[in-house]
Amino acid sequence: MPHEIVRGKVTEALQQALQQAKQKGQLIVETWPSITLDFPKRPEWGDLATAIAMSLASHERRSPKDVAQIILDNLDQPRSVFDRVEIAAPGFLNMTVKRDLWMKVLSQIEAEGNAYGQNDFGKGRRVLVEYVSANPTGPMHIGHGRGAAVGDAVANLLRASGFDVSREYYINDAGRQMKLLGQSVYARYRQRNGLTVVFPEDGYQGAYVEQMAKQVQARLGADLAALPLEQAQQQCQEFAYREMLEVIRQDLRSFGIAFDSWASEASLMSAGAVTSALEELRRKEFLFDQEGALWFRSTAYGDEKDRVIRKQDGEYTYLASDVAYHRDKLQRGYDLLIDVWGADHHGYIPRMQAVVQALGYPKDRLRVVLVQMVNLLRGGKKVEMSKRAGEFVALREVVDEVGADVAKFFFLMRSSDRHLDFDLELAKQQSADNPVYYVQYAHARVTSLFRVAASRGIAVPKPSEADLEALTDPDEFTLVRKLSAYPSVVEGSALALEPHRIVFYLQELAQLLHTFYFKHRILPPAAEGDASDAGQFVKDATVSSVKHREQLTPRLTGARLALMGQVGQVIRNGLGLLGVSAPERM
Repeated sequence: MPHEIVRGKVTEALQQALQQAKQKGQLIVETWPSITLDFPKRPEWGDLATAIAMSLASHERRSPKDVAQIILDNLDQPRSVFDRVEIAAPGFLNMTVKRDLWMKVLSQIEAEGNAYGQNDFGKGRRVLVEYVSANPTGPMHIGHGRGAAVGDAVANLLRASGFDVSREYYINDAGRQMKLLGQSVYARYRQRNGLTVVFPEDGYQGAYVEQMAKQVQARLGADLAALPLEQAQQQCQEFAYREMLEVIRQDLRSFGIAFDSWASEASLMSAGAVTSALEELRRKEFLFDQEGALWFRSTAYGDEKDRVIRKQDGEYTYLASDVAYHRDKLQRGYDLLIDVWGADHHGYIPRMQAVVQALGYPKDRLRVVLVQMVNLLRGGKKVEMSKRAGEFVALREVVDEVGADVAKFFFLMRSSDRHLDFDLELAKQQSADNPVYYVQYAHARVTSLFRVAASRGIAVPKPSEADLEALTDPDEFTLVRKLSAYPSVVEGSALALEPHRIVFYLQELAQLLHTFYFKHRILPPAAEGDASDAGQFVKDATVSSVKHREQLTPRLTGARLALMGQVGQVIRNGLGLLGVSAPERM
């Protein structure tokens, strides 16, 4: 059911028409598909369109046009809902909705405020969103930043959709990578003390390793070198782990990301969770021994091949810990698990879905959001990065340079499964070319209008106080129609786990707002020159001439201010879902 008044009324009218046609025997369908409403490509075709007739045509054994005509003949509410309903090839129903019904959207936004756009399709369901989960072997880089922005926005969308959401960071603090970190730090420690150094193959080379070796020397002293090799490396590993985890926490805080819980791989292993999970899989006959290794029978649930879970040397693979971790999450009673992974883990999805099913849960209990690589551009040139070689751009560096708001918005500007070019020079611009500045400035422009109005004693009415019948210009109607689409955008974004849809919507709404601002008067002419934001973006002389010919009455001023207020509210709501602020001054 749509969560916006116009779509709700239109959907209700269509459902009643279908029901009536069925009662008359004109349609034989027992259950009809959900009614989807879209905006026609051209405004003269109407306000909304539906393809329901085409969806029903094959079952009804009629042409889509015939089904559309039956629906049209049974619409009992044209006077209260529609100005016009027409059939377009091959069977679309194009509907022009009563203008006064559209204007009720503004009152709905006023009434719901910060809650406008929220829905309850996830009510009563618990979801755990696990994201970032970087190995604590170095500072967070911009790839982790994109995963953090995507995971946090997905969690926000699900919370706005009624889910009981928990956010979790899984600390990969066991295994070979942590040992390599300890060995790397110890090698640099020995180097600082003038001792023989054998740097580990695939060791970590970054300047941060040098810094930690310096800290080890200051805190543990020269006596560390006298310890047995493995003991000395273990002490370096433990020290580096604590330091890097704190760095990661600080980086996330500076980025505005907070987690409800932190889970530890090492803690799972020490608590026997891995052994327990594998015993369960063995009891269910999903584990088998072959060639001295232990295998998981993932092909039983569609994986392309079975997977090694314990190698011949007795060392567990990553899969063993992941089995225990996901079993732990499922046993905590979550109805849905969402993992945000790097796109290089695409092939890992089938085996983890097999794990979920082998543990006795449906496949769709686990959903994975893949996040592609980020190409950082500086001066138009790509910055080459390699974490192990120490050649990477830390997330903190980017946040310090452009700010958390800009970084988040840029990370979310494309579908997460597509590569992203992050242009640092563009991100720092304060112009219409910078997408986040463009959207945030739209909100600041609204608040600026209100400040100017207040300074001149002009009341800013709410929609319930304004005469909305004064809004007759097509550009005003275009804005209202765009505002009406916001709840559906939120719902669609949450269902698809695609926060970039909110970014696209906000960019389009901001463009409509800026265009309207330059084309139409909102405040009386005497206010010109008072608004400090005038002229920030490129003006069009023709548009400006239209603005100066326009006759503005107090009645129209009040209605337009009420409209602007609801545009500002929706921009705030959308930016809030992205974790981005809506500044009042820029």
